[in-house]
Amino acid sequence: MNAPADAALSALEAAARPRVPAGRLWSAADLIDPYPLYAELRASGPIHWSDTLFGGAWIVARHLEAEQVLRDDVRFSAQRTNGWVGGGDRAAAQATCGDHRLSRQELSPLQRLMAQAFLFVDAPDHGRLRGLMHAGFTPSGLTALRPWLVERIETLLDGLQAAQAGEPSRPVDFIAQVARPLPASVIARVLGLAPGDEARVMAWSDEIAVFIGEPVPDADTTRRAQRGLLQMAAFLEREFAARRAAGMPGDGLLGRLLRAREQGVIRDANELMAQAVMLLFAGHETTRYLLGNLVQTLLAHPAQWQQLRDDPGRVHGAVREVLRAECPVQYTGRRVAVSHDFAGQRLRRGDAVIVLLGAANRDAARFEDPERFDITRRGRASLAFGTGAHVCIGASLSMMEAELTLEALLRRWPGLRLAEAAPAWQGNPLYRGLRRLPLWLDGGPAA
Repeated sequence: MNAPADAALSALEAAARPRVPAGRLWSAADLIDPYPLYAELRASGPIHWSDTLFGGAWIVARHLEAEQVLRDDVRFSAQRTNGWVGGGDRAAAQATCGDHRLSRQELSPLQRLMAQAFLFVDAPDHGRLRGLMHAGFTPSGLTALRPWLVERIETLLDGLQAAQAGEPSRPVDFIAQVARPLPASVIARVLGLAPGDEARVMAWSDEIAVFIGEPVPDADTTRRAQRGLLQMAAFLEREFAARRAAGMPGDGLLGRLLRAREQGVIRDANELMAQAVMLLFAGHETTRYLLGNLVQTLLAHPAQWQQLRDDPGRVHGAVREVLRAECPVQYTGRRVAVSHDFAGQRLRRGDAVIVLLGAANRDAARFEDPERFDITRRGRASLAFGTGAHVCIGASLSMMEAELTLEALLRRWPGLRLAEAAPAWQGNPLYRGLRRLPLWLDGGPAA
């Protein structure tokens, strides 16, 4: 077919694409309550196109197609950082912010670290790297971690109680005092880091999270993310240097990664650092939002909280249901590896595909009465942790943190109450979580 005919065909294909409504998906209103739009997208078709998000992307909202994309490692690739870090295809070689231009050369450290992380690579490299880190998340490893985790949770909750006792007329903030520091200290423990650096790690992570959550990050956001990532890398490099100077790789996952580098399983210093940085960032970011969503959602449904008070054995089911109903990670992405027909549309090699996990988790074709929050719900798990080869490696650890925290809250403060009626959603398209979660412990005002 000649070039003009090709262009005409492409124009016809583009015109026939079902589209995300203009100005929707991650508008201010949608970020507060995305679920009505998710329902519209599911009802109107299995896949939609957006000209603006990620420089142009396919949007998948139904569970069936979402699962197909995530499980198909032949037609869909996890290698998706290049255009995204560089500002998207529309931005070509540069992203802009006012008069400040951001070149791909300036972004090369950010791109290098992110592109080599196991989250963003395909087989066979993905299996090689994931296998190295699996030892930190085995059932035996989690069992060994459990006593320390219980003690850490109690310490943080003691601080929460002290804060309430010190100012009984003011609510305590569960996010600032528990949901943020707990997962950071846990991943530091898993990695084998000494305690005390959680505050710095959280600050660096905040910069990275804003960037990762932006469909088309601007130059300032990208620069801050690169700064945070490089500061995190410098911190880890000092840790690696100290271990080398001591003549031993040391404990935790960092020690395992360092031994793998010495044995040639990890190919070079960049690949080593990419895994370490991504573990430190991703290892706690999702759990912090899960913890807040868990408490907020349960307290907003008093009858369900009462069910847990009456039967704490339902804690596991409660965590699973919050993961489904208020998924901490709202979407994930892939690139089309080979051109093919999918869900009635022609997907071209290189196209971005965004899987809306939060929408798939409320699909009536998968879950009965999906808009109803029910901690007694039975059936298969949601897509909150993904599926397929790239399913979240830390899912079991995140579940354990959430379950133990919830058990402790129920035991200590069965009369726990929300201090604000409206949730303070943070407005990050990727991470559905709270900026703050004010609570009254037992004995607070109006108790």
